[in-house]
Amino acid sequence: MNLRPGSFSLRVPAQDLLLALFVTVMQVQGTAALAAARGTEQRPLSDLGHLGFALLVLGGLVVAVRRLWPVAAFLTAAVASLVYYGLEFPDGYGWFGLLVSLYSLAAYGDGRRSLAVAGVGTAVLAVGWLYAASDVEPREAIGWVFFRIGVSVMSIALGESVRSRRVIAADAQLRAELAERTREEEARARVDAERLRIAREVHDTVAHAIAIINVQSGVTAHVLDKRPEQAREALRTIEETSSRTLREMRAILGVLRGDDNDCVPHAGLEQIDDLTTEARAAGLDLTLHVDPLEEPLPSAVDSAAYRILQESITNIIRHTGPTRVTVAVNPGIDHLEIRVTDQGRPALQGAALSRPSPNGGSKQPRSGRGILGMRERCQLLGGDFNAEPTPGGGFEVTARLPLAPTESRL
Repeated sequence: MNLRPGSFSLRVPAQDLLLALFVTVMQVQGTAALAAARGTEQRPLSDLGHLGFALLVLGGLVVAVRRLWPVAAFLTAAVASLVYYGLEFPDGYGWFGLLVSLYSLAAYGDGRRSLAVAGVGTAVLAVGWLYAASDVEPREAIGWVFFRIGVSVMSIALGESVRSRRVIAADAQLRAELAERTREEEARARVDAERLRIAREVHDTVAHAIAIINVQSGVTAHVLDKRPEQAREALRTIEETSSRTLREMRAILGVLRGDDNDCVPHAGLEQIDDLTTEARAAGLDLTLHVDPLEEPLPSAVDSAAYRILQESITNIIRHTGPTRVTVAVNPGIDHLEIRVTDQGRPALQGAALSRPSPNGGSKQPRSGRGILGMRERCQLLGGDFNAEPTPGGGFEVTARLPLAPTESRL
């Protein structure tokens, strides 16, 4: 039994002590008064050194420990009752304490074991009471024995009902606390997932923009004196790329600030033309093959596909430079396949063909957060991802995204 420290913990023993004193007085006073009124020939309470009074007092005072030791309290009250009626002391109200102990055993016990003890104890009491009353006169007085048996069974049933209600309430409280903890954990998981998503958006947006700006600034520095028109075009590309990136970053950071007026822009394959235009402006000879879509893509798949294409092209610009690139987007029945293949640096293609490396190409697999981020995007949707060098010295990225993603956190 759980007691509230400081308030309820001291009041409960005091209540039980008062109840024990009340039951004791009722048993002694009531039985003595009833025996005097009947004037029966049963053994007086004062016989055998006032043993009758002692048994009534014992059966009443044991109620004081009914919550702390319910089994011991019941067994003590039961033994006192058997001895009392076995010695043919006068019948009366000497069973109050036993009934309270029976109730407490069922209400504050541990369930099945307590019920078993109560049931067996009541059966033993019934046999003992009936045996002690076998020669009682008048015979109608045996009805008190059946009354005690019936009230004992009712006390057990009442105690079990109270215990069951308490267990149900405790289980409900536990489930409520568990549900609250689960909601808090889910909320933290959603926050972590959102932070990871925003981090990926920041990485993809900034990395792509920096790669484009880096290439275009190099072009500007190289042709500024000889071809000012080309330098002006490169500067215009830098301005447009930086302006768009700033808008995207402002929206992303607005989410972190909790600004409801801004939201993270949804990047999708409808922006693929702008992406390829920037790639060609950065010096890539890009060929695009996009099969028509029969139905709109799920937003998570659409965003992941665009970011994978963006990161693949960014890696080519950063690690390879101007080269020939083939981009293929092929929607299937249940998946979307993305393939980005570059031919590598032109100066290394011949060497790679004549002297293949153990990895099948002239380059080691590109490392860094880019490929890891693309792989995570695929895995979060239940897709497959592969990035490896090609035999011709280039590099190929392949992603297969299910059109019905198993888990969408992007």
